[in-house]
Amino acid sequence: MPTPLRLSRRDFLKVSTALGGGLALELTLPPSAALAAGTPGPELTPWIVINPDNSVLIRVARSEMGQGSSTGLAMLVAEELECDWKKVRTEFVSTNEQVRRNRAWGSMATGGSRSIRDSQEYLRQAGAAAREMLVAAAAQRWKVSREECDAENGVITHLPSGRKLRFGQVAQAASRLEPPKDAKLKDPKEWNLIGRPARRLDIPDKVRGKPLFGIDVQLPGMAYAAIAQCPVFRGKLVTVADERIKGLRGLIKVVKLEDAVAVVADNWWRANRMLKLLAIEWDAGPNGGASTESIREFVRFGLEDSSVPVARNDGDVEAAFSSAAKVVESEYYAPFLNHAPMEPMNCTALVNGDRVEVWAPTQNAEATHAAAAATAGVPLENVEVHLTHLGGGFGRRGFQDYTRQAVSIAKAVEGRPVKLLWSREEDMQHDYYRPMTLMRFKAALDSGGRLTAWRVRDASHSIMAGVRPQEIKEGIDRHALGGIVDMPYEVPNLRIEFAMRNSHVPVGFMRTVFYSQNPFMRECFVDELAHAAGKDPYEFRRAMLQGKPKDLGVLDAAARVSGWGSPLPAGVHRGIAVQDSHGSYAAAVFEVSVSGAGELDIRRVVVAVDPGYVVNPDSAEAQVQSCVAYGLTSVLWGEITLKEGRVEQSNFHDYRIMRIAEMPKRIEAVLVPSGGFWGGLGETPLAPLAPALCNAIFAATGKRIRSLPLKNQGLRLA
Repeated sequence: MPTPLRLSRRDFLKVSTALGGGLALELTLPPSAALAAGTPGPELTPWIVINPDNSVLIRVARSEMGQGSSTGLAMLVAEELECDWKKVRTEFVSTNEQVRRNRAWGSMATGGSRSIRDSQEYLRQAGAAAREMLVAAAAQRWKVSREECDAENGVITHLPSGRKLRFGQVAQAASRLEPPKDAKLKDPKEWNLIGRPARRLDIPDKVRGKPLFGIDVQLPGMAYAAIAQCPVFRGKLVTVADERIKGLRGLIKVVKLEDAVAVVADNWWRANRMLKLLAIEWDAGPNGGASTESIREFVRFGLEDSSVPVARNDGDVEAAFSSAAKVVESEYYAPFLNHAPMEPMNCTALVNGDRVEVWAPTQNAEATHAAAAATAGVPLENVEVHLTHLGGGFGRRGFQDYTRQAVSIAKAVEGRPVKLLWSREEDMQHDYYRPMTLMRFKAALDSGGRLTAWRVRDASHSIMAGVRPQEIKEGIDRHALGGIVDMPYEVPNLRIEFAMRNSHVPVGFMRTVFYSQNPFMRECFVDELAHAAGKDPYEFRRAMLQGKPKDLGVLDAAARVSGWGSPLPAGVHRGIAVQDSHGSYAAAVFEVSVSGAGELDIRRVVVAVDPGYVVNPDSAEAQVQSCVAYGLTSVLWGEITLKEGRVEQSNFHDYRIMRIAEMPKRIEAVLVPSGGFWGGLGETPLAPLAPALCNAIFAATGKRIRSLPLKNQGLRLA
């Protein structure tokens, strides 16, 4: 097993903190499996506890927000452990133990579709090591050679004699053995659990309505806090007059923060009602006059700037343009988007002297731990974070603003737990939004309709500028160029320029991040090029993907399953797109019809995905369906607008999300795992959806969609 990694307090903060919003500030080293002295129970590696009744507890370090990773992670362990899957349960790792045991569980961050792909090797190693320890303990009891023993389904068998022992019978003895350093992992052909549909471990409790989420937390003597934040980003609190609420039933305290006011009461309804009665004066600062139009013009300047850094420069685009048979130019736009999780931001905190407890639906429990310690001014060892299930995250819950607020408020009423719950309006108007992006394309085609040159100018906000500025080199945020600077197409002359245009609007990681708007722009423009070349959009892409077998494979799979090129009913048309991201590959085909009145009928969606390996096909299919729901929401309606420096949208009445009855008639998930690598599945299927839909709309109407959302293009769902 890997050697332990010693971390100082500063190192822990560097690794785990998301005070500025880092989802992925992680060490890449695998966790130590060394046992800590005094650890209670029959623990075999930090991940596994086996009880006398043969039940198995597998610890989960990543967050569960509906994506099914807590089941998939457990499956990785169970596959190598050879336990009885029906007797497996999970629990979240204690952050206090994570500190005490020198990050024995590695990263606790959940983002970038990394839960499975970053954990799979050391989790499988943990399962294999525990299996070998159990078999060795049984062999010692029988006084036989380990090679004469085998483990399967929670039982160890001495093959020559047929004697058997359950895991639970030897777990205590096994836990005293040294974990092997070279436990052999199974060949994928030997997998019995991985790759087969398995029941989700979290579903039964959710169906029964068990209180699992942060919003469900109830503690003895708990108080409740409602908060109002400065409606203009980067603004400050000036004064607050609380005369109107003094003496009202249930009031506990009014807490003033630098840019917010919270009312603490004996229930949240009263706290929120009293909050609305406060007379609050804000200092909007220099951004009080900002609007969507002014920010868009600010970003657009990046398209006109004569001196922007170049992220990629292959060949000579200008020479190719001068000899082109045809030149095509277009400009695309994507607005700010809200994460819109169903569960608003919330956090429960208890401060008792120099000790802090937090209950939070966070995407990074280590970051929450670090934020709580820093806010309370206590040592890391004095903090415990109880990770709850998340009612949606999509990247939003990696930021720790709500944690800092909750701990600050709890300090003001020390000794009493306080649940901070944002209203839907606060959640909608104080997000870390998907960045507004403008992109300008110019491409050259030769007389044979082949793409010979392509110039891209990308003007966008930079997430990294606020999260990991050290990753910005020579003015280029390569993260913001995802899907552009790393495009799979063979283009002999390619120039990509980046103009960083950061406004006062906070931006952050969102499901697929820049692989949501960038593929929309790129793949719609590729469709424009195919049309200009007089070629089939699918065949046009195929010709440029001959050196990229994975991208080509999913493109072919989506085309094959959708019946690309086969006749369709009158008025029905197809669109196609391909995009790799987060270690995986995806392509999509939409079948749509559009009425003369602009009524859009999405009849069929085919999404092909190659993540290398699929752990749980049932969860993988659900992820594809989830991506369709989330992706269509943003394409159809998603738009955050600003007026007088503040967000105009306030709830789901003016920030629409897709409803069950509005989902496409058919969604087909085509899983084509090719093996040999581990990719993500929570985001990649979303990447090709917007362009495939917009390309189908063009096929149906002849109208190009170069700006989102579709509601602004005279289109609505049928």
